[in-house]
Amino acid sequence: MSSKTLWRPVVVVVDASLLFVVVVVGVTSFSWSPRNDARLLRCMLSNHAHGTGVTDETSSSPHPAVSLPTVGAQLGSGHSTVHSRMTSLAVVVLLSLSGWVTLYMILCNVNGSRGYEWNCRLVTLLHGILVVCITAYIGYVDGPWPFTYPGTKNTPLQISAMVLSLSYFIFDMVWCVYFRTEGPVMLAHHTLSILGIMLTLWLGESGVESCAVLFGSEVTNPLLQARWFLRRTGRYETALGEAVDLVFVLLFVLMRVFVGGAMLYCELISPRPRFFIKCGGVAMYALSWVFMVDIWRFARRKYGSKRAQWRERGARSTRNGAVVGDDVHEGKLD
Repeated sequence: MSSKTLWRPVVVVVDASLLFVVVVVGVTSFSWSPRNDARLLRCMLSNHAHGTGVTDETSSSPHPAVSLPTVGAQLGSGHSTVHSRMTSLAVVVLLSLSGWVTLYMILCNVNGSRGYEWNCRLVTLLHGILVVCITAYIGYVDGPWPFTYPGTKNTPLQISAMVLSLSYFIFDMVWCVYFRTEGPVMLAHHTLSILGIMLTLWLGESGVESCAVLFGSEVTNPLLQARWFLRRTGRYETALGEAVDLVFVLLFVLMRVFVGGAMLYCELISPRPRFFIKCGGVAMYALSWVFMVDIWRFARRKYGSKRAQWRERGARSTRNGAVVGDDVHEGKLD
């Protein structure tokens, strides 16, 4: 494994991360949520109606008033605060991304004989375990409950989980594009995840449902990686491989279809989440059904062929008795 080949994807990841920082800083410099400005103006006008309103500095109102320049200063401070917050988040995401890249480089140097994809999947496995643990704690212990309180303000722990996942998805997205290992469905999943997390961090709300989506999306990831590792080590055609496949299919259907559907319903009927957040939830749920169709085809093909083999073995045993060597596994690799 040449150092030049190893550094190519790293350089691409760094370039993409720098572009991400530039985009985030640019967006926060020239745009700000109009809802926040409107809230502040409504608050000022409401105070004016109660005798402490917004007036011109030359007004002779008998009530204490907040001048228009003061309102402008407060609106400007809102812009400055959000710009500062998003710049800080971009720096933290960049540092977290550097951590994923560093981990990948260490694995490639220490475990280079296994290949690039093996080491990338080790990073993916670590991310899946970390995010599942953190988001499970957020949903079940730290709160709030995502089915009851969608659209609430982000907590520090929710922000940490989203930053961790955002940096990983950027790393994995660039890796997959560079090595051309994934199809359009997985790339669409990563793109939606990146955009959804960025939007949630920018708005400063709906972190609880974003973390719930991360939990539902990543809870099956360790099983998916275990399945891949079993294939590469020649242990897939074993009882362990069968158990991993079965648990993966059942857990995917439970979390992505049923729990995910309930989460989407609560999101859509709640007045708190923004319209774009609801659209993102619909898109992620639709993507889950695309994955579900692929899994259904896999399960039907796999267990249909096994059922045919069992019937054939039963017929052969009935006609000729026990066949020597019928149950011997040759250990053939994929």
